[in-house]
Amino acid sequence: MQGERTPIVSGNWKMNNNHFEAIQCVQKLAYLLQKDDFDAVDVTIHPPFTDLRSMQTLIDADQLRIKLGAQNCHHEEKGAFTGEVSPLFLAKLGVQYVIVGHSERRELFGETDDFVARKVVAVQKHGMTPILCVGETLAEREAGLTLDKVKTQIRAALAKRTAEQVKSMVIAYEPIWAIGTGKNASPQDAQEVIAAIREEVASLISRPAAQAVRIQYGGSVKAGTIAEIMRMPDIDGVLVGGASLDPTEFARIVQYRRHAV
Repeated sequence: MQGERTPIVSGNWKMNNNHFEAIQCVQKLAYLLQKDDFDAVDVTIHPPFTDLRSMQTLIDADQLRIKLGAQNCHHEEKGAFTGEVSPLFLAKLGVQYVIVGHSERRELFGETDDFVARKVVAVQKHGMTPILCVGETLAEREAGLTLDKVKTQIRAALAKRTAEQVKSMVIAYEPIWAIGTGKNASPQDAQEVIAAIREEVASLISRPAAQAVRIQYGGSVKAGTIAEIMRMPDIDGVLVGGASLDPTEFARIVQYRRHAV
């Protein structure tokens, strides 16, 4: 079924790259990628908020096919939420994808499943695509609770979504223990969890929605591991952290078809 879903490779820069560095990074990435790469794979970058205007200007001026994403947003359009960013503002900047519920937001900043679900609604309300992150801690994994954890997160986030809204989403399975650690789930383990996520979507929403929604894997993804990951039938792309800061490495991840054995 993967062939019926366009793969999506997303670079999450986290709190890295000021706007000057961001411009250089994207210019080099655009130089390394070819038309065939963009025809085969959706490429999104998610820089810090302070870089977004520079990225929008560069992408529009040079007519780049890289899609602009944000790392987070608030669920309200405006109000007394000091330090937060409105989804309305992101939409006005040409942002197309917004990461919601990243494990660092959940674990470090206390975002609950309900809070994340509100963000999913807000992002779609403003015509953008949420990249909904789900995943388990090492303790939960060792206790055999991985599927319970991710299914609970999925149920909360999709509770108020229609089949058409779910079809247009992206879900990212990112085991928390694999983020920034150099460790990762084996492609087979990732496939098992992602297949279970797809089945949960089918049960909650519909089988067509489950077949249409794109599901990424995230967790210390590198050029050396991408081809095997993408051979898995239910994995439609990757959410890349540290490796996305290196344009050459990130380009090789996008170009996984060329390097597949």
